[in-house]
Amino acid sequence: MTSTEVLSMYENIAGLTSKMAVAAQMSDWSSLDRMENQCAAESVIAMGGVPALEGTARQRKIDLLKQILANDRAIRDVTEPWMGRLNG
Repeated sequence: MTSTEVLSMYENIAGLTSKMAVAAQMSDWSSLDRMENQCAAESVIAMGGVPALEGTARQRKIDLLKQILANDRAIRDVTEPWMGRLNG
């Protein structure tokens, strides 16, 4: 897997999770489910291992991971409101 392919994979996942957050906010559960499956399929590629990146490519990967995590938080904020009650 080349650095370009690695970044492309993370960009695809970031885009999907962004759309998933919007679907969750709109209570569009069928779209959320469909995109979740797409995201899982895309993520399977990473399970085989990805090469270490350096320089600007590494920083781009870090930025994309931060975006993915923020999107995940937004999705969880909508889909798991009971979590807040458990911690409160």
